[in-house]
Amino acid sequence: MEDATYTLEFEKPLRELEKQLHTLETVSTESKVDVAKEIEAIVAKIEKTKADIYSNLTAWQRVQLSRHPKRPYSLDYIERIFTEFEELHGDRRFREDAAVVGGPAFLDGEPVMVIGQQKGRNTKENLKRNFGCPHPEGYRKAMRLMEMAEKFKMPIITLIDTPGAYPGIGAEERHVAEAIAVNIRDMSALKVPIVTVVIGEGGSGGALGMAVADEVMILENGYYSVISPEGCAAILWKDRAAAPQAAEALKFSPEHLSKFGVVDQVIPEPTGGAHRDYDAAATTLKAAIIKSLNKLKKKSVTKLLNDRYARFRKLGEFTDDSEAATS
Repeated sequence: MEDATYTLEFEKPLRELEKQLHTLETVSTESKVDVAKEIEAIVAKIEKTKADIYSNLTAWQRVQLSRHPKRPYSLDYIERIFTEFEELHGDRRFREDAAVVGGPAFLDGEPVMVIGQQKGRNTKENLKRNFGCPHPEGYRKAMRLMEMAEKFKMPIITLIDTPGAYPGIGAEERHVAEAIAVNIRDMSALKVPIVTVVIGEGGSGGALGMAVADEVMILENGYYSVISPEGCAAILWKDRAAAPQAAEALKFSPEHLSKFGVVDQVIPEPTGGAHRDYDAAATTLKAAIIKSLNKLKKKSVTKLLNDRYARFRKLGEFTDDSEAATS
C-alpha cells in the first residue's frame, strides 16, 4: 500500500536506500549475478535508517504523516476490521454528507455501530468527500446513527480523521456550530459504550463533534488539537510558515495527549506509518477496539455515564492568579 511517488522531506534518505535495493534486486534477477551480500547490507542499512527516522519524529513530521495521501482512511479500516457493514445515508433533515460514513456492522460477531470521517484519494473523491470536512448534516447523520445504536443497545465506534468541520457559508447557514454542540451534549448521555479512535487528523470541534467517548485512542502518527498548526501559526506568528513551530507549541502529539489525559491509549503503527501496511495497522487497531469495548461492557449504565462525564470534566488545568496579582 506504500506510495512510491510521494516522499516526505525527512523520508528522502530512506527512499534513496530503497531505490538502491530495488536496483540490486533487478540486477540479481535479470543478470543472474550473485549480489546477496550487497542486498543484505542495504537491507540492514534500511532498517537502521527507519529506526533513526521514525523513532525521533518532530510534532510537525507527525502531522505530515497523519496527512499522507496514502494513509488508510475510515473505509479502509472498516473493510478490514468489521464484517457485514451496511452504510446508511442522510440526516433526514437536509441531505447526505459523504464526509461522514457510518452504519451497523459486526465486530467479531458482535453488532456495533461504526461511524467515520472520510477523505478522498484524488480530486474527484475529495470534492465528493469535501476533503474530509463535514457539513452540519454530516454531524446530524452521525447523531442519528448513534441514537439508533442506543435504541438497539449497540456499542458505538467512531473513527476521527478531519482537519475540521467545513467553514463555508452554507455550513454556517445550516448551523454547523449548533450541530457540533448538540452532538457533544447528546453523546455525553448515550447509554451504550462509545470508543473513539483518531486515525489521522483530529482537528478542532470538527473532531470533537464525534469524539465524546468513554475511551479515546489515537494512532501513533495522528494528532488531536484545538486548531491546525497552520491556523495557529497564522494567528500567533502572522505567518503560516511557522506551522512547525506552532506544532511543537500546541503539544498535540500522542505522547503529550496521553500525558495530559486527553487520550487513553496510543496505538502503535507499522514502522514508517500505517500507509506502509494497511493490514498490520488494522489488526493492531482491531485488537485495541475489542479490548476497550470488553472493558466498557462490564460497566453498568450509571457508571458508564458517570465515568464519561468525569473523564471530560477533569481535562485541563486552571490556575487563578488574580489574588497574587493584586496583593
